[in-house]
Amino acid sequence: MEENDVYKTIDAPAEGEYSEKRSKFLAFAHPVRTVEEVKQWVEHYQKEYYDARHCCYAYMLGPERKEFRANDNGEPSGTAGKPILGQINSHELTDILIVVIRYFGGIKLGTSGLIQAYKAAAIEALDKAHVVERTVDEDVSFWFEYPFMNAVMRVVKEEGPAIVSQGYEQDCSMTLRIRKGSMPRLKARLEKVETLRFAEE
Repeated sequence: MEENDVYKTIDAPAEGEYSEKRSKFLAFAHPVRTVEEVKQWVEHYQKEYYDARHCCYAYMLGPERKEFRANDNGEPSGTAGKPILGQINSHELTDILIVVIRYFGGIKLGTSGLIQAYKAAAIEALDKAHVVERTVDEDVSFWFEYPFMNAVMRVVKEEGPAIVSQGYEQDCSMTLRIRKGSMPRLKARLEKVETLRFAEE
């Protein structure tokens, strides 16, 4: 199996709380798949905690963990979003958003104090989150003539892909989904079924 066909994320929202010198930090971790979802959650918390001083966040998307962003929302540069993102990284998570709301308590924390507080709040939320391992899956679509249905179904049964869709017009069509590392073997076995042709990649 390829190492790069699994990734870690959280399977449900989680919350944490941290206080420092009367400043209160509320942290919320969410599983997300798209930047659109990130925006919706950030807006949700900005509205819900409209009276808070800051609504800072960081997110990481995609199995390759290449799409990410950290936002300080008015805190000194690098003191909020970065430490939150740092916790996402050290837990090796992706498809996750962490929002930290700060209620200012009247006492300034200084740069290092802020970094520590945002980091601690993110840790509080992640400690309560349930981390799951998911596989990077790929789809394959193909057509074949009906008499070869048994041969195709034997491959499906033995290799264990999920059947995403299937149709029975003039030719039979099927879309299968399987873990990335298992796709070459699945395709190689399907190629041996007569009349079977793949959809263009």
